[in-house]
Amino acid sequence: MNVRTRSTSTMTAAALGVLLAATACSAPGDSGSDKGSDSGPIKIAVVDAQSGQLASLGDWEAKGAKLAVSEWNKKGGINGRKIELTVFDDQGDPTTGTNIARKLDSGNYIAMIGTAESAVTVAMAPTLKAAGIPNITSGQATALVEVKSPFLFLNGPTSTTYDSTLAEYLVTTKKFKKIAMISNNGSYGKGEHDAFTAALKEKGITPVTDQVVTTDQKDFSASLSRIRQSKPDAIFLGSEEVEAGLIVKQARDLGITAPFAGAAPQGTPVFIDTAGEANAENTIVSSPYLSNDTSDASRAFAQAYKTAYGKDAELHGAKAYDGTNIVLTALKNSNVATGKKLAEAIRATKYQGLLGDFNYDETGVGIFRTTIGVIKDGELSAAE
Repeated sequence: MNVRTRSTSTMTAAALGVLLAATACSAPGDSGSDKGSDSGPIKIAVVDAQSGQLASLGDWEAKGAKLAVSEWNKKGGINGRKIELTVFDDQGDPTTGTNIARKLDSGNYIAMIGTAESAVTVAMAPTLKAAGIPNITSGQATALVEVKSPFLFLNGPTSTTYDSTLAEYLVTTKKFKKIAMISNNGSYGKGEHDAFTAALKEKGITPVTDQVVTTDQKDFSASLSRIRQSKPDAIFLGSEEVEAGLIVKQARDLGITAPFAGAAPQGTPVFIDTAGEANAENTIVSSPYLSNDTSDASRAFAQAYKTAYGKDAELHGAKAYDGTNIVLTALKNSNVATGKKLAEAIRATKYQGLLGDFNYDETGVGIFRTTIGVIKDGELSAAE
């Protein structure tokens, strides 16, 4: 090798070393990990369970997100570019979710809607952060905030808000003193358990019994027998739709007549159908979206949803609709920014949604209010 060739090779290697070092040191969401381009479709993903026990949540979420995207595309998209929405099935499994997060990175998706399962969202968060992909989740566990990712946002309140509102109603309004608890040991159940326990403690109330079950449990007779012995005024439920419905059904079969109380899952059609309409009667629900008939905006959304899918809308569809609109508004306001700039644009977005007025803080939470509803004749409506 002559001197000139050796010198050129040395310079090329040095330059490559500098480039690799710079890439390795770039922060999440910096230009090195930005997605997208100045032309072509804007790629957004919806990630939720489309199969398994939580598939109903994923179906509602996908429909809400699709409706929002359809409305924007009918108006020309963003800067003349169509929005391309792809739905991924995480199966309610954190490992599957993490693998999907890697696909979103390699597939040049610039934002993600979902998941409705807090444990899956928490598992995906590090990969999405490293890839610089902002994510608006429908989960509510406080563990989401504890991740402390600048790319993670919630399209609803946390368990703290749901359960402080619920405790206030049960203890202050209804004057209940003997409150039993049953929750599962999953991410959602634990978050609900801890938030509601803390809310009761602030009011000087200790649960008469505190039962914890597993996420895959089907027979709750042992825990329910202990609850029956405690003779509670009300029973707090910290479990997802299907399991919560099974718990209520078995409780009524055991002769337990006390009303159940919980957060978002207990306000859904799946919970009512699983428990049985008569068994779910008088269930108390803390929710930011009680029905499709609370405002002109909710009525318009519900009509559009019904027209598009032939089904009635509910909370999860509304949450995904809000979350998707927030992302699309941020994309429009930022001239289709990506990565860290898009995350900053989302945080700066003030949005009047179906769930309320969104105004994000540094924790990624944008809404801090729920209201109380009660199930009557198979329908959730505002408490009197």
